[in-house]
Amino acid sequence: MARRTGLIDTAVDALRSRIASGEWPVGSRIPPEPALVTLLGVGRNTVREAVQSLVHAGLLERRQGSGTYVLSASELAVTMGRQIADARQRDVVEVRRALEMEAARLAAQRRTATDVGELLQHRDARAEAYRAGDLERMVATDLALHRTIVRTAANPVLRSLYDNLLDAIGENIRFNFVTDAHGHDSHDGLVEAIVAGDESRAVAETSGYLTALIPER
Repeated sequence: MARRTGLIDTAVDALRSRIASGEWPVGSRIPPEPALVTLLGVGRNTVREAVQSLVHAGLLERRQGSGTYVLSASELAVTMGRQIADARQRDVVEVRRALEMEAARLAAQRRTATDVGELLQHRDARAEAYRAGDLERMVATDLALHRTIVRTAANPVLRSLYDNLLDAIGENIRFNFVTDAHGHDSHDGLVEAIVAGDESRAVAETSGYLTALIPER
């Protein structure tokens, strides 16, 4: 039994690693059972139990007649998602402000030439989506810009925390666009501050647009 349990744990770790690394991104279908048997080098029953374990954890979802799909990249994201499912927009913005202000400061301090190029691309893509009035693209490009700023901060703990809140942050961004809470903030000032290495201005720009999103009590 100990050997059997060890094989299942190893298979679970192998599957989780491919999900966490992005090899099997959220929304994608994982390989069918025969392919997993070959990939992992274990028996069919071990594969089934390993997959079922990740289904219970909330990382995978079985769809009748279609296959098994990736729902989330980590158990932490699932747990946090359940806990904040009913969170108020005010609460989410306050957490965003705490994380994004420090991310902006560190990004201004640590940005590289590659980071600068990516930030400018995301800024322009966001502006284009806004001009087109395409809500889905507006949400996606805004979130991509903020994720790039967090990545530029080069703090793996901060990045992990932010990534595990992406669902809530994405919904908050959508809410802000739908209600026009964002106004016409292009984030040009924020990106310019980071590119220039101006930490104080980067923090002030971030604080400015997020504080404006917090409704009066």
